Order: sequence, then structure tokens, then C-alpha cells
Amino acid sequence: MDYKHLFAEQLATSIEHVLAVEEIEKVIEKPRKQNLGDFAFPCFVLAKHWKKAPQMIATELASKIEHSLFQKVEAVGPYVNIFLHKKLASKQILDEVLRHGDQFGTNKDGSGGAVTIDLSSPNIAKAFSMGHLRSTVIGNAIAHIAEKNGYRPVRINHLGDWGTQFGKLIVAYRKWGNEEEVRNNPISELMKLYLRFHEEAKDDPSLEVEGREAFKRLENGDADNHALWEWFREESLHEFARIYDLLGVKFDYFTGEAFYTDKMDAVVDMLEAKGLLIESDGAKVVSLEENNLPPCLIQKSDGATLYATRDLATAIYRKNEYDFAKSLYVVGSEQSLHFTQLKLVLQKAGFDWSQDMEHVTFGMMLRDGKKMSTRKGHVVLLEEVLKNAIERTQAIIEEKNPTLKEKQKVSHDVGIGAVIFHDLKHFRTNDVEFSMEQMLNFEGETGPYLQYTHARCHSLLRKGGYTPQTEALEVIDEEAWPILTLLKDFDQVVKLAWREYDPSKIARYALDLARSLNQYYAHVHILSDEQNKTARMNLIYATAMVLKEALRILGLQAPQEM
Repeated sequence: MDYKHLFAEQLATSIEHVLAVEEIEKVIEKPRKQNLGDFAFPCFVLAKHWKKAPQMIATELASKIEHSLFQKVEAVGPYVNIFLHKKLASKQILDEVLRHGDQFGTNKDGSGGAVTIDLSSPNIAKAFSMGHLRSTVIGNAIAHIAEKNGYRPVRINHLGDWGTQFGKLIVAYRKWGNEEEVRNNPISELMKLYLRFHEEAKDDPSLEVEGREAFKRLENGDADNHALWEWFREESLHEFARIYDLLGVKFDYFTGEAFYTDKMDAVVDMLEAKGLLIESDGAKVVSLEENNLPPCLIQKSDGATLYATRDLATAIYRKNEYDFAKSLYVVGSEQSLHFTQLKLVLQKAGFDWSQDMEHVTFGMMLRDGKKMSTRKGHVVLLEEVLKNAIERTQAIIEEKNPTLKEKQKVSHDVGIGAVIFHDLKHFRTNDVEFSMEQMLNFEGETGPYLQYTHARCHSLLRKGGYTPQTEALEVIDEEAWPILTLLKDFDQVVKLAWREYDPSKIARYALDLARSLNQYYAHVHILSDEQNKTARMNLIYATAMVLKEALRILGLQAPQEM
């Protein structure tokens, strides 16, 4: 039952449809204090139409609105506030959760439309650092949110496997590389070579020229260069697979930049045919002067294509291949100009569907307030962080609950969950400071706190001998109402998280739900009151189900014992 919508319908009838139900719903608020009701309608929006003071309108409307689910309707200054009938509403809310199970909060708004999600996208031959965590876990959570809203997510790992940097790496390997060392420890050795190239290039600028020339030969199909590139890519994918397994993240496609190399000439020809390409210092660009932006560089003076060319080919391919309803690029905010240019070029070329492309920005992962940089060696390896988190979690479990079954699995789930949640609890555009201590703090706003709350629910259910039900009893406890109102709001939180591409909405909701549950647990005797025991356990079970679903959306597991 959508109580907000019901209130809006009642209001629309009472004001003789001066405002549509949808317009009313947009302005209905949730009072900050529980004693002011469950929903409030501000009458300012009617004052001009009726030429009356909002307070007077509120008094008139409050006397007209009546429904069996509204225990009380009152005017509070310029607001009409309603109080839901808690006993009736509590049964309805719990019935809905118990009946739908893990499908509670799911909607069909997306009608099965495809949403391509460009996420993670590490560079091959470079270490998978903490800096790559954000795109990976934010994109994975958004894919779950899209699915919850009735869309069909298509997860694409657009690998950084093409570009001048691979020409540089090929040059570095031929000058200083050792095949046996690279085979034994590929990513570490290739990173050393990459870093050495940039150090040497400071004193020998000719190395940069060599790197560009090596990449041009790679683009032109040089067999030796291509064999090296293929080897670097294959070794990198093996390393990445291990990390994705730890995180529990899966992809539908690993189509990186190289996949589009044979599709870029068609893009250049198309832009040429549409009269969009102009020459600038020998290069070919699309002017964006009318948008007060620098030109979008499409082809260098030596004929080499660029990042923008590849992304134009990528966008066109994805529309043709998946006919997406939305195409999301979960990429750091430093790429904002690039994606603005990309959409504008597609618009100028007549591709109206470019309006369905969204750059889902996020802030940086910082260490000691500074951006992590592979080139400068200022990097924290993600795999080391994940393994460290699992080991620390296992040590805590050994100390506090040494007889726990499946200790290794629980340690894995909680340790990984701690790292993921530390990222997702922040609004995505904010920078996140890397801190192992904060990630693994098992109290407060952390993944382990949520997982422990879920485990506590199941501990209560086991002790009470609870059997899952599909129909609830009325919950008579006043202390239960904060939990019930949160359960009621889950579907709206899911919709809002999708509209704003914001997993932190789910994370914050889960924290609020866990806090309310723990407060209830502290004040109500759940198992000792036989008369109300079943109703209370229904509430605990429903809360556990919704909490588990919120954790799943974020990419966390929900252990039943900890």
C-alpha cells in the first residue's frame, strides 16, 4: 500500500482536483518529528489559487479528509498532517513484506529495458588499486538498483587495453624487460617497467616519441607488437579475475577499447560525411565553440585515433547492439569534459538517443588527502586490502566467537563487506579517504554493523523457533512504528536511488533500519511475552528480509550467524 499516494488522492478529491494527484505527491513531506504525523501537505501551493491564508486552507482541508487508514487528520499551521492507523497499517506493511519476500520493493518501471553500465574498466598491465574500487562497486550496486526498478542491466568492463601507454610499455619491455620475471609476476613487473619508462623519459624525451611510434605500429597491425600486447592483456585478465571473485562482481562483457579499433574509421567517415570535421594544426576535430567548449579531437595529425574516437564508436555500437533505454558510464568526475563533448558530438551527428547517455560521476579515492597515482607509485593494491580485511575479520571472530560455523566464509563475507560499504555509504561524488581502520570499525556506520544486525535477527528467530509466514498479525508495540515506517518506505528509496544513480541512498536506509531494529530490541521483550511473540517475530523476520535485500543490492552478503 502506497500511503503517500492514498493521501494525495484524498487531497485531490477534497480540493476538487485543482492540483493533480502527481503534483500533490511531489510536495507531500514527511514530518521530521514523529509526533507530527506520518505525512504532511503544505497548503502554500493553494494559497494563490484560493486567495486564502495557508493556515485557513489547512483547517478546512483537515475537516474534509477521512479514511479508515487515517487515525487522525489535523491542521498544524499551514500544513495538513495525517497519522496512519498504526494497527491496520502495521498488518498491511508486514503482510506485503512477508508475501513478497526478497521481491519486496521491486517495481516494473523499467519494463525490461536494457541499461548498459560501463564500470570498473582498469588498465591492463597495471595493478588493480584502491582507486579502481569506486567504479567497480558503485557500478555493481547501480546494476542491482536498475534491476530492482525493472530494467535489464548489461555490465560492461570497458578495459583500458588500447592507447599510447601500450606503445610505451612495449618500448620499456624491449629495453629493460625480462620474460621469465614477467611470467612469474606479471603485473608487478610490468608496473615497474611502466614506472621506469616515465622516470627515464624525464631525461630522455626521445622515449616519448618511441612510445608513440610503437603504438602506431600496434594500431597498424604489427605482429610482434600485437603479440606482446595480447600477452600483457591475458596476464592482466587473470589477475583481475581473482579480485572480481573476491568482490563478488560479475560482468556480461569484457569489451575493452581495443574491441573498437576496427570501428573507428567508420566514425571518422561518418563525421566527415556530415560535415562536422574541420582541420586544426593537421588534426581533425569537431568544433564545440557554440557550446563554449574546446574542440573534440577525433584524429591526430599522424592519423592515429583518440580516446574520443573510440568512445564515439563504443556508444554507437552499444545502441545498435543493445538498443539501450539508458547508457551509464560510471567514471570519475575528472572525465566530465570528455563525456560532455562526447554527447554533444553525437547530438550534432543527429543521434537523438545520446540524451539517454549519462556520465555517473564519482569522487576520488584519496590516501593522506592525495589522489592515488599509478605513475607516481602512490598506490594501495586492492587485493592486499581485501585479503587484509578478511584476515583481520577472522582474528576478531577467533577472539569473540571461536565456535562459529563456517568461520572462513563469514570472515570473507564480513571483511569484503566492510571494504565495499565504506565506499558506498558516501554519496558517490564525494572523495573517500582510504582508511583501513575506518573500514574495519565494527561499530557505527559500517558494513559489519549491518551484517551483525541481520545475524542478530536470525539468532532471535532461531531461539523463538520461528516458522516463516505469509500473513502477519497486528504489531501492538509503539516502539515498532519506526521500523514499520522504514519498511513502508523501502520501495520509494529504491526508486530514488535509481533516479539519482546513488547507492548511498540504500546504504543510509539500511543503517536507519538497523538502528531502529536495535533500539526496538533494547526496549521490547521479543521472546518472553508469549501473547505477542509471533507478531514481534514477524516484525523481526520482515526486517531481516529487507535488510538482507538492501545488503544484496549494495553487493554485500548477509550471514545468519556471526
